[in-house]
Amino acid sequence: MIRFARAFGHLRFTLAILALLPASHKLLADPPDSVLWEEGVVYSTPAGESLAMNIARPKVQNDLLPAVICIHGGGFRAGKRESYDALCVKLAEQGFVAATVTYRLAPKHPFPAAVHDCKAAVRWLRANAGKYQIDPNKIGVTGGSAGGHLAQFLGVTANVPQFEGTGGNPEQSSHVACVVNVYGPSDFTQSYGKSVDAHEVLPLWFGGNLETERKRHIIGSPLYWVTPDAAPTLCIHGTEDKYVAHEQAVWMTEKLSAAAVDAELLTLEGAGHGFKGADAEKAEKALLEYFRKRLK
Repeated sequence: MIRFARAFGHLRFTLAILALLPASHKLLADPPDSVLWEEGVVYSTPAGESLAMNIARPKVQNDLLPAVICIHGGGFRAGKRESYDALCVKLAEQGFVAATVTYRLAPKHPFPAAVHDCKAAVRWLRANAGKYQIDPNKIGVTGGSAGGHLAQFLGVTANVPQFEGTGGNPEQSSHVACVVNVYGPSDFTQSYGKSVDAHEVLPLWFGGNLETERKRHIIGSPLYWVTPDAAPTLCIHGTEDKYVAHEQAVWMTEKLSAAAVDAELLTLEGAGHGFKGADAEKAEKALLEYFRKRLK
């Protein structure tokens, strides 16, 4: 009976995560003929664990192309790279090389393992720019929820050695040219009591709650790493988000703007966590337009 209860609880959590995925980020069927598709390309092997990415790119490439890395959500403890397959194909159809990545999850791999992995993915893509005909100076990043946080973290910590890890290609930079942060948190010290699951998720990722691991919560918050060298950013957030409060995006864009970094906030009135219908369409349109503007 206990075993069944645990299995049911895991299924319920998995279904909840899938329900929060934006409609455009559902699993991919078959890529169109105009797109070259690769699955399971290993980009890093920390402690012998193979981490892979899926890559979509235009079949016909006449020049070097900009690239976008997509980072899945799931509260740092769940989620799969395949949730961004469809968006990667859509980006490829519009002239980008797009990759969606797997990273290590909590509680087995606490902070900053996921950060190390995402930076390793950027370095790998830059190291293989010649093979995929990528302009190494035009690599952007996006993600939703936990993935939005990781994307934002890449945007503010390009020159911070402690977050590089040992995931390969150390000669390459993990700098990203721009960020689209979709309802990702910016300040974990302000998450408790304002999120329906922060009290469950954050202690798993930081190895303790705000009382016992306050310093790690601060170090893991993008808001505290903002400098004038941060990457230009678009935050997209709903006003009725129960998992990550809308104010988190307000703080992030205000802090970036105060540091003379180009920052924009698209607020979706009444939208929750995991956009649906018209909100999902509006968010995706803004994301695509931002990457075209910044990378093309």
